[in-house]
Amino acid sequence: MFVGIIVTLLGLLWFLQGTGIIHLRPILCVANCEPITEPSLIWAVIGAVAFVAGVFLIRVGVRRKSSKS
Repeated sequence: MFVGIIVTLLGLLWFLQGTGIIHLRPILCVANCEPITEPSLIWAVIGAVAFVAGVFLIRVGVRRKSSKS
């Protein structure tokens, strides 16, 4: 469930950056350290997919926890 929360939050951040709503400087970058200054369809899609995957992981974690009780 913890991983799901992290993936959901990262997905939301990537989506908001990809759509141009949030502008942040790169932190701890490894390769190409350029900020996303204009809307990016690629990052918006990656963010949306990560957000949905994170929500799915959270739901799986909640179901497993409630079935063990």
